[in-house]
Amino acid sequence: MTISAQQVKELREKTGSGLMECKKALQEANGNVDDAAIILRKKGQATAEKKSGRSTTEGRVGSYIHTGGRVGVLIEVNCETDFVANTDEFHELVRDLGMQVAAAAPSAARWVRREDVPKDALDKERDILTSQAEASGKPANVIKKIVEGRLSKFYSENVLLEQAFIKNPDQTVEELLKSRIAVLKENIQIRRFVRFERGEAL
Repeated sequence: MTISAQQVKELREKTGSGLMECKKALQEANGNVDDAAIILRKKGQATAEKKSGRSTTEGRVGSYIHTGGRVGVLIEVNCETDFVANTDEFHELVRDLGMQVAAAAPSAARWVRREDVPKDALDKERDILTSQAEASGKPANVIKKIVEGRLSKFYSENVLLEQAFIKNPDQTVEELLKSRIAVLKENIQIRRFVRFERGEAL
């Protein structure tokens, strides 16, 4: 079937995937943009999993300064080759990730991935959530489910990869990363970041 330029544009805006990937996904989905987006996400996931073990020693340290100079971010994003590190797509990804960290509340986006959350911070959060849930007087098995649900929210607020991407809230930062891995054909990892806000901790 014939795929219009408008359909491709809409899918690219929705997923951030490349032109040819969008066109192929739309053909596979018989022109349905939502179905094509699901196809691209599945392909991105599969590609990312295949490449996840590959070494990422190249990349770049990017900076993002929010308008007015109130918030600034330094972020290191790694890939496999300097060729990919120098592409416009990679530069755009690093900038988007810096913007993501800048947009987060000062207390949020403290860790890259769930495994980075220190045990003491997680234990403290679990204790607080358990105390709050116990105050409701609900049974122990229900309290456990409530705590796990609220911990998921804690992760989605404090772990960068699990946050909703600011340019497309239907997509997490991890899904954004996987879509770029599928396009750039290399493993990509966010290594570290730091966020500065004028006047903080003074």
